[in-house]
Amino acid sequence: MNIIFMGTPEFALPTLKALHHSTHSILAVITQPDKPKGRGQKFLVSPIKQYALDFDLPIRQPKTVNDPEFIESLKQNRPDAIIVVAFGQILNETFLKIPKQFCINLHSSLLPKYRGAAPIHRAILNGDTKSGVTTMIMDKGMDTGDILLMQETPIHETDTAQTLHDTLSEIGGALVLETLKRLEGNTLLPVPQDHSQATHAGKLKKEEGLIHWEQFATTLSNQVRGLTPWPGTYTLLNKKRLRILKVQTGEGSPDDTPGQVARVTDVGIEVGTGQGRLIITELQQEGKKSMSAKNFQTGYKIERGTLFDPIPIPNQS
Repeated sequence: MNIIFMGTPEFALPTLKALHHSTHSILAVITQPDKPKGRGQKFLVSPIKQYALDFDLPIRQPKTVNDPEFIESLKQNRPDAIIVVAFGQILNETFLKIPKQFCINLHSSLLPKYRGAAPIHRAILNGDTKSGVTTMIMDKGMDTGDILLMQETPIHETDTAQTLHDTLSEIGGALVLETLKRLEGNTLLPVPQDHSQATHAGKLKKEEGLIHWEQFATTLSNQVRGLTPWPGTYTLLNKKRLRILKVQTGEGSPDDTPGQVARVTDVGIEVGTGQGRLIITELQQEGKKSMSAKNFQTGYKIERGTLFDPIPIPNQS
């Protein structure tokens, strides 16, 4: 099939690689314009653009893909399908009518659950035990189109948003190829979503990273895992942020106080919660490197009875 690929971040890369190494023909790779970043405001190339450059694939970077002239230029290529993976712009109805078949989106959840911007993070934050990817026909709604194929995968207790992201991106590349194969063979029946079962996965906010110690230890563990690597989780000690990078959960005691250090061992710093203990095994002081709880203790003592600040201070940055 003649394919146009649309994507921008790392998540889209396995799908582009799979298409590139398949028998399909990539007519164009469309990715977001380069954006300045950091103090020097240097323009950064997206992972998708870098791959296209490396393999001499034709690149398009319009400010808006819904520009009528741009749409007309794509129509001249007569693509069979347009594959969209984490592209970063909303496509209007005129754009969606470009391909002979469909605009097909790869979404990182088991639709209709977790429509929206942060499905991977929300699945872990909510304590889900499984996730997956879905290919669907794009329509004018937000992740509301008919489902083509799905692939499930378990969420392990050790998974973070980053590790689940990596797993789903690889599964997604294979699922897109299978979707195209079955479309070619005319063996794929689109299935409408059950909109009554839909849930929304809203964008992440930095303030979601604050640890509220009155919550259960399992909830806080999910918070740490679901917000790793961004925006990260933190508590406050002496009015300074202490980033919580890795944790375990453990049994609590009736004497535990939420937010108070109950015990310090070589394994980690055990803190009381609403139920159970959160054992901090890796952390990072403001302006310092991340380190294990054991190494942290050699330079900055956190003793039994230490109480983390219960009230957040305003973000000065």
